[in-house]
Amino acid sequence: MTLRHRFLITAAVLCHLLLLPPLVTSQLPPVNHEPETPQKSAPAQEQNVPATPCALAAAAQRERGEVNTICAIQQEEEGGIYKLHGAVEIYYGSYVLRADEVTYNSNTREAAAEGHFALDGGPNDDHVRASRGSYNLDLETGSFYDVTGTTGLRFHANRAILTSTAPFAFTGKRVEKTSPDHYLVYDGTITTCELPHAKWQFEARKVIVDVGGNAKIYHSAFLLHGLPILYLPFATHPVQKESRQSGFLMPSVAHSSTKGNVIGEAYYWAINRMMDATLGAEYFSERGWSQRGTFRARPSETSYVDMSYFGVIDRGIGSPPLKEGGENVRLNAAGKIDGFRAVADVDYLSSFLFRLAFNEVFSQAVYSEVKSQAFLSKSVDGYNVNGFVELYQNFLSTTPGQVIRISHAPSFDFSSVDRQLGHAPIYWSFDASAAGLSRSEPQECSTSGLVPVCTLPFRTGFLGRFALNPEISMPLQFRGWSLRPALTLHDTYYSEREPPTGAGQALSDPLNHRALETAVELRPPAVERVFAGEFLGRKWKHVIEPRVVYRFVTGINDFANAVKFDERDILTDTHEVEYGFVTRLYSKRISQRPPDCDVMMLGLTVGGAAPESVVPWVHANTTNPPCQPEAQVREVVTWELAQKYFLDPTFGGALIPGQRNMFTTTADLTGIAFVTQPRHLSPIVSRLRIETSAHTDAEWDLDYDFQQNGINASTLLANYHIGPVTMGGGDAILNIPAETVASSSGTATLPRFNQFRAAVGYGAANKRGFSGASGFGFDAESKKLQFIAAQTSYNWDCCGVTAEYRSYSVANVRHENLFRFTFTLANIGGFGSLRRQERLY
Repeated sequence: MTLRHRFLITAAVLCHLLLLPPLVTSQLPPVNHEPETPQKSAPAQEQNVPATPCALAAAAQRERGEVNTICAIQQEEEGGIYKLHGAVEIYYGSYVLRADEVTYNSNTREAAAEGHFALDGGPNDDHVRASRGSYNLDLETGSFYDVTGTTGLRFHANRAILTSTAPFAFTGKRVEKTSPDHYLVYDGTITTCELPHAKWQFEARKVIVDVGGNAKIYHSAFLLHGLPILYLPFATHPVQKESRQSGFLMPSVAHSSTKGNVIGEAYYWAINRMMDATLGAEYFSERGWSQRGTFRARPSETSYVDMSYFGVIDRGIGSPPLKEGGENVRLNAAGKIDGFRAVADVDYLSSFLFRLAFNEVFSQAVYSEVKSQAFLSKSVDGYNVNGFVELYQNFLSTTPGQVIRISHAPSFDFSSVDRQLGHAPIYWSFDASAAGLSRSEPQECSTSGLVPVCTLPFRTGFLGRFALNPEISMPLQFRGWSLRPALTLHDTYYSEREPPTGAGQALSDPLNHRALETAVELRPPAVERVFAGEFLGRKWKHVIEPRVVYRFVTGINDFANAVKFDERDILTDTHEVEYGFVTRLYSKRISQRPPDCDVMMLGLTVGGAAPESVVPWVHANTTNPPCQPEAQVREVVTWELAQKYFLDPTFGGALIPGQRNMFTTTADLTGIAFVTQPRHLSPIVSRLRIETSAHTDAEWDLDYDFQQNGINASTLLANYHIGPVTMGGGDAILNIPAETVASSSGTATLPRFNQFRAAVGYGAANKRGFSGASGFGFDAESKKLQFIAAQTSYNWDCCGVTAEYRSYSVANVRHENLFRFTFTLANIGGFGSLRRQERLY
């Protein structure tokens, strides 16, 4: 007996098998949960091994540098051959072998075992159970019979931890392990479900498993709940820790009332560790066929590229056929270039009609704006430099050419934060810009009134604009009062100007806007009160923060001559006073509450886009946020009221009566255009937000116009989560000012926008069992249902099925009923046409 090879005889050593919990608790491994991937194999006693006396002895010997520990109730030795009887345990490196009877050759490290044979451990976290088998502990090779096994899982107590993104289970009448990472399975099965009652499995004559690579399955039958569904002469199953491999994806099928039967296929290309691509196509039996493609790259931790393409070759509908095909290309990229942050967000759309007809998300389908931007930016010691190109398009209708285009190509901005002037209580800052700009507008006719009103087309050449805006200020504070007087010079030069008619070609006649702005902001001390006692287990505090701002701008005498591109071009003369306040109600919980672990459908929120990451291989977590304790202090209610009084009701003559005017001063107050006639009082703007807990969120934005004696705009949103139930609703109202409606009789009906949204759901995408959700949009003015969507799913431990129904009614372009489904196998993929980014949850 050597120092590195020692036997321990125990009176009794019990080796109990632990019950296997679910291998995969959802259709796919939970996002934003990194698999536990150790740098080296964990010691055997940290894996699926009971804390027996032998395990404790093996741990003690490992600390002394001994790698082999053998325990049994009885042993017999002859010429280095040991016959071990009763509760045998052999610890060798990162493996532990257990059985009832073992014949062990200490010279060759060969072990032949019978009765409750179990082998656990290794770099891939193997767990093999068999009736009998032989194994070489040095070579890590062997043969096993009547086998049940798993790989890619590590067991602690009664739970399993994923150590691979593609864990799997297998059975076989005979299994040969020919190397540490190579298995041959004969007359067996492979699955990601719980054994022995797998929901699905591949039953094959032969399976070659390369752990860290793929499982090659020959002459297999795909079984669903024990029923053979499909015969496959050859198939592969990913079993590597980073499971990305080129190959064809599961086909997709669907049915649409306008597209007909839909069938598609795609090919996934794993280019290398940092790049991949997907190319696919779908055939529409009634319309034609579509093409899809994505390219993703992650060159470094701080850079990424994500590009997608969607196009349709449309045969058309009706007689003569109206072809609605087109293409849409999206590019998102970010990175660092010589200390500069580089970002590109590019969106190309060939036609608005194509988006209306073929986009599957209603809010995206009806969105008429297309924005593309790429920029370089850098900040150094409070100075900011930014260079960018931008293209903005607003499709006015589905008619080709009816689009407004505004481009910045290129633009350069240079600015600074407030900086103290020496030791004086005076601060200075500046904002400078040099840009090459262009704008084009088609002829536009409005039929909102009884008499159509048309505007003539307009375009500019390549217009140069240079702007410089220096500012000095002197912030003062005294006993809680805050006073900030500021003086700003605005100087903007244009190489072209707008013609007097506002149509045709811009005139090559330079224009220089110079304006002087004086502003004084006064903030009195905040009024606050901490309420005595407790209410609902919390302490409460109320704060009121008033403010008054006086602003005077003079010098803009030819506002109408400046071509409008962005916020720099809508500065006008003004003489005004803005007043308002913000009131806040805070709560502080007295005692710590348990962590919030409710499973919710965060992506079902009404009024906000579902969080979706554009960074390749980084998924937004919209269903299962990590358990977090509730915040001790919360801003429960925030209510802001503001209004402006204009001493100059015509804004230096810039106001054009009878149409909506948008100026810098009005845009700073609200995004809703309200100036159609000279006026002193602006609408009162109310912004109310209520958030009593992490489960509730309500917001009401209201613009009330006293001059019109009515509501200009109102948006009410509310969302609530309780346990697995998610519900939300919203109402949006917009009234177009009366002066903008053309009418020969003066009795035209005022255009009004009033739409409702509602959604309700139960469960989550990864929830075991049943989940479902539904949402709809209703236009109260036309009394039409704009869209309705219903989705339901049922998940088992290793697979799930999802079905969805959608109905669209988009103007006179699209009236469609769409049925889609997806059947998902954990770590394999999905069969169907319901894409992740288009689901309700």
